[in-house]
Amino acid sequence: MNLKPCRSRRSQPAQLACGQGAQELTGTTAGIPTARPVRAADPGHSGVDRFEFDRDTFAFANELIWEYRFDPFAGKTITTRRTPEPAYAHRCFVLVRAARQFFYHARFDDSRPAADERTYRGLIRAVLARSPRTPADASARVVIPGYDGLRRFSRAWEFLLKASCGGAWRSYVLRSHWRMVFPIARGHQARTAARLAGELPRTGLAIVHLVRFPSLTINHGVGLFAAQRTETGFSFQVYDPNDPDRPVTLSFDRARRTFDLPANRYWPGGRVDVIEIFRPWFQ
Repeated sequence: MNLKPCRSRRSQPAQLACGQGAQELTGTTAGIPTARPVRAADPGHSGVDRFEFDRDTFAFANELIWEYRFDPFAGKTITTRRTPEPAYAHRCFVLVRAARQFFYHARFDDSRPAADERTYRGLIRAVLARSPRTPADASARVVIPGYDGLRRFSRAWEFLLKASCGGAWRSYVLRSHWRMVFPIARGHQARTAARLAGELPRTGLAIVHLVRFPSLTINHGVGLFAAQRTETGFSFQVYDPNDPDRPVTLSFDRARRTFDLPANRYWPGGRVDVIEIFRPWFQ
């Protein structure tokens, strides 16, 4: 999600930069099962499947409104508005939330014949109507025929998914937008890093809000899907809706108790603060 930049004290612009088993579904949404949450206490359940970047992410990007040039010596960012203006922007949170909804509530089955547009529209709506916080049991997932995962499905039905996932306003109506105005302590970041690393094997995909308030140089939603302990802290593998071609790395330094995001098209690189969102309500 990225909005029109405004100048800060360091002359940097604001940057809001912005994822069945028993019941058969064939060409209709009438048989879509009701989601049954899988909780950690369920006997015999070891968590969700492993999130695979090349299978479980959208093939299309959240587009940037601005082009960025970074001047590291002056500490400034120079922006130029893209023309023509992108048609699909300000949806970083929309896409990462939808990616988790598909990861938690859909089962792709490429052994079945592909369906028509009307059927897929209904199946997409069924998935997106479910909670992004808690996964469904395997027997309650919505079966999407003809494809092996979200990546290929979204490449074939990009227009339908873009129309169904929701408008840009969904990237603004988030609790973390008011949370970021309060101080984010280093201890909070250390606890967040440890919790994310510990819970990812169970949750599969964590959605986080990247900020640097009161500076608005970054205000972005991404998904973390793997964590590795390093000599200095943790290294997280990230699905960035702005760059769906490859995963990126978010690192956490234990000594500084700080997250760092490397430079990319919209960010010069450096410290970011991390707020996890869409966690289960009672965890």
